[in-house]
Amino acid sequence: MFKTYDDLKEFIQENEIKMIDFKIVTISGKWNHLSIPASRLSEKVFTDGIGFDGSSYGYAVIESSDMVFIPDLTTAFVDPYCEVPTVSMIANIYEINKKFDRFEGDPRYIAEKAEKFLKESNIADEFIVGPEYEFYVFDHISYNVDSNRQAVDIDCFEAHWNTSAENNQGYKVRFQGGYHAGLPYDSTNDLRSDMCLRLEEMGVPVKYHHHEVGSAAQVEIEVELGEMLKMADATLLAKYVIKNTAMLHGKTATFMPKPIYGEAGSGMHVHMLLKKDGHNIFFDENGYSGLSKEAMFFIGGVLKHAPSLLAFTNPSTNSYKRLVPGFEAPVSICFATSNRSSVIRIPGYAKNPEKKRFEFRSSDGTCNPYLAFSALLMAGIDGIINKIDPVKEEYGPYDVNIYDLSEEEKKKIKGLPKSLDEALDALKGDYGYLLRGGVFTKQFIDSWINYKYNKELVKINPVPTPMEFQMYYDV
Repeated sequence: MFKTYDDLKEFIQENEIKMIDFKIVTISGKWNHLSIPASRLSEKVFTDGIGFDGSSYGYAVIESSDMVFIPDLTTAFVDPYCEVPTVSMIANIYEINKKFDRFEGDPRYIAEKAEKFLKESNIADEFIVGPEYEFYVFDHISYNVDSNRQAVDIDCFEAHWNTSAENNQGYKVRFQGGYHAGLPYDSTNDLRSDMCLRLEEMGVPVKYHHHEVGSAAQVEIEVELGEMLKMADATLLAKYVIKNTAMLHGKTATFMPKPIYGEAGSGMHVHMLLKKDGHNIFFDENGYSGLSKEAMFFIGGVLKHAPSLLAFTNPSTNSYKRLVPGFEAPVSICFATSNRSSVIRIPGYAKNPEKKRFEFRSSDGTCNPYLAFSALLMAGIDGIINKIDPVKEEYGPYDVNIYDLSEEEKKKIKGLPKSLDEALDALKGDYGYLLRGGVFTKQFIDSWINYKYNKELVKINPVPTPMEFQMYYDV
């Protein structure tokens, strides 16, 4: 929004801004924030930064946790969710040392290094991505995890289970029947329009929005493609807008991959292409589905490293409750055209040479977008460098429904990890491609694995579920 500090100061004065808010990315991909009165803002904030506790963000140990963040002026926006006039901006993380260096584990810095490495490789100038945001909108959510009670209670006005509710006017979305549902079934249409208009005002172009398959107000907002770092920023901004706008409408939005048993899960498909000198290098009219050899090698790299990639693109235990057979979420490591059961799908409708691309379909909204997009790029670059041919590697193309193949044919296709434990184990044995150009560091990868094991798996794995009582109580 701003190029210089003077631009910011002028805007603050002309628009009577009272607070300046700084948003800092945690290791898991959430925004924490700190605010100061606008009257206290000085240029020193953009040179010396503001100190904070890095251990609370997952970046450091308690005994050595002092870090500094410095805001990025170009990411500023007027925050519509603050009653007091506020300008918010994303901050970069620095280590406190003699050189005052960028912190190697800052997700934004990892994304910057990935973009830099792409240019230095001379493969391309830009990694263009387009995420699709799928999420559920509920009217009520409550949960409890205690020694004597583990429970979740969800409600949604339009859901199929409310056909017999009191004060009911009908028009409930049928189970698994919500794709592109129209009014009056689509109860969150105006809410999504509000979300999209707010995103547009904040500089995030929206392609469209619609109801998704899930009955209980599963919906999608898809944005236009853009440069990787900007789209990672836009993803956190989109989640911020979606969640806060839902709250303003008396609703609650969740990006959990599988919040409802039996219903469709929510993914965050990532469309991608590479540009060099302003042109898409993924297009070749004579190639399979119009893809160039660089695009095919990129696909080969992503598929080869898919098991370890999932540690970043699907980094929650809930991710793997979505990646099960029978739904549109993929479970097999393969590629195809117009096939939603494959990990990589080439959209059949993308005919424009400058928009020829493919999408990675397993990823979901629990990912840190800076890490997920960077890991996908590094896997693709590895494929191009090593000329990994996905056809020769027997990853496809499978232009059939994978779930309809015979058991013998299915056995020929490698499967994605079935749990977060498996994905983390895969990352332990396959991370070299991430280290090129110093994009990821071994220290960061080890920290990520330890964080996931010690902060999440250790907490989640020991907890019994209601299904286990149903299955085993009477043994």
